[in-house]
This record gives sequence, structure tokens and C-alpha cells, in this order.
Amino acid sequence: EENGHQNKRLKTGANEEDVEDQNKKSPKRKIVLLMAYSGKGYHGMQRNVGSSQFKTIEDDLVSALVQSGCIPENHGEDMKKMSFQRCARTDKGVSAAGQIVSLKVRLIDDILEKINNHLPSHIRILGLKRVTGGFNSKNKCDARTYSYMLPTFAFAHKDHDVQEEAYRLDRETLDKVNKLLACYKGTHNFHNFTSQKGPRDPSAKRYIMEMYCGEPFVRENVEFAVIQVKGQSFMMHQIRKMIGLVIAIVKGYAAESIIERSWGEEKVDVPKAPGLGLVLERVHFEKYNRRFGNDGLHEPLEWTQEEEKIAVFKEQHIYPTIINTEREEKSMANWLNTLSIHDFNSSAVEMQVNNKNSK
Repeated sequence: EENGHQNKRLKTGANEEDVEDQNKKSPKRKIVLLMAYSGKGYHGMQRNVGSSQFKTIEDDLVSALVQSGCIPENHGEDMKKMSFQRCARTDKGVSAAGQIVSLKVRLIDDILEKINNHLPSHIRILGLKRVTGGFNSKNKCDARTYSYMLPTFAFAHKDHDVQEEAYRLDRETLDKVNKLLACYKGTHNFHNFTSQKGPRDPSAKRYIMEMYCGEPFVRENVEFAVIQVKGQSFMMHQIRKMIGLVIAIVKGYAAESIIERSWGEEKVDVPKAPGLGLVLERVHFEKYNRRFGNDGLHEPLEWTQEEEKIAVFKEQHIYPTIINTEREEKSMANWLNTLSIHDFNSSAVEMQVNNKNSK
């Protein structure tokens, strides 16, 4: 049956014996793929089978896997059949430089080249490694590192009239940003940094290993900076809200004490920074690497040889998209204008009373 499905996809002129030979020569194996993509125009990473109007990165990936002959067509329709698992579900518009997916495929010749031939240029498979049969990229991942690229005028105080292209971040403000970002380190209750989680939900507790803002740099006359955050795992919108709250404090809309308050049980109004600048940088498999990385059969899941390809992809596809979209659509500038309508001082009870009164 699989060969029949496969056959439809083959170019005319190929016969069934070729397909049989190809399938015998390339048994199914569990692998991981290192992926990079620019997320603009996509509704996130994860495929929504049955809702074709919301295009995702996995839609394009699965299509390329079928067309290249790595998986039969019916596995594309039911992803469980190939034990597919993505390491991180990136949200709408979010990019990745080091996403990992695990799945079973036929190890055909020139597999990476063949898959990439069926992908758009803003999605690339940069590496492949064999893994253990029971490997699951989501469960085996110890930590994830994200970056967030933003124009530095986001940190200009609200009382200063700022020309966006002329603004340059001073040392004192950068030090303040880093002092605030460091407050997130450790284990905290992040229920205020996502939706649909209550303060007593154990899964709202998350562990952050590091968070800092690097030195600013100028691109296309605008100064940018990149915030890095490494954590065990993140909830939907968590990083964007963590950054949104720091921007609100640095700009003078909220008091520094709001970060401590947000760990408590009361509902705190936390603004969510735009998705545009967020990039999944890398995923970490330290425990797996210690156990299987040097067992003689498997390689450690590290990508030092692919680092140059990752850097080139970011320069060609991710950074220009963030910079050009920011210039054309002004997503950060427009979002900054909404900060004044947030209520950073009232408690949840006061907010409910105000809502009733306004109604």
C-alpha cells in the first residue's frame, strides 16, 4: 500500500521495481532534524489538521517529506504513524534558528538535499542525526534558549520625545534592563504571564536559568538589541509577557515592584510584546547526551558543525524579516502606544469593580 502511495508521487518513467528497491535499501529509522525558519506569515509551528486556512510550518515540512519520498503519503495525513514530535511549539509569526523535530523516516540518499528541494527558501533543514528508537524531542529536551530582537527605542522613557532612528541606548538604561531581566532567574509562578492558568496550577511554575540583554547594534539606521533567555520550558506568550513587563517598567509606566507582585496569587495586568522579534535559538539535550551521546551508536545532539549554516540563515532570512517588518508595519512602535491603557496598579478585585462600572 505504501509503495502504491509512493508511486503516485514518482516522476513518470520510474517503475515499481525502482520503488521496491528504494524502499528495501532505505529502512525506516528514528532521526532528528535541525530546522530553521522565518515564521512571518505562518500560524506557528504546529500543524492543525483539518484547518487549512491557517498555514503552519509543519504543513510545509510534511508536504516536503512526502514529496521527497522520506515518508508515505498516509503518514503525512496521520503524523502519529511516523512518531512525529516537535521540540517547541512556536507561536504565530515566531521564527527558529535551531528547532528540532524527531520522527521515523526512510533514510534515502541525499535526504537533506531532497527535503530542502521541496521547501520554500525561508524553511531549511540544516542537519540530521540518528537517535534512539524511543526518543521524543519534546520530552527529552532539558532546556530551550530563545532570543528576542527589538529596536532599542522600546526602552526610551515615556516622558521623552524620541526620534526612533536617532535613539541610542545608554549604558545606564541597559544596566537597568539587565537588572530587571535578572529578577526572572530561578523558579517562579508565571500564571500572570500566560492565559488559562490559575495561580494554584502547578504547571505555572517555571524555571529560568538565564536572561540578559546584549550590546546594541545598528541595522538600517535603527539601533537594535537582542535579549537571550534560557529556561526549562515556556508557556504560551510567557517570554513576550516577561519582556513586555520589563519594557513597561523601564519606560516608566509600572513600578519595579510589579515583578514581585506578579508571582503572587492576584491577577496582574501584564502586557505582551509583539511576536515578531522572538526566535527559538536552540534546544538542549544535556541528559540524553550524557547517556547516549558517546555510546558508540549515537552522536550527541550538538550542532557545532552546523553553527555557520545557522548564522548564515539568520542573516539571510530571520534578521532582515524582523528589521523590514518593523520598519514597514511598526509593530513595536504601535504596541508601545498601547502601554498607557494598561492598569499596572490595581488588583484583580479593583479591575472587576471598574469593569462593572464601565459596563
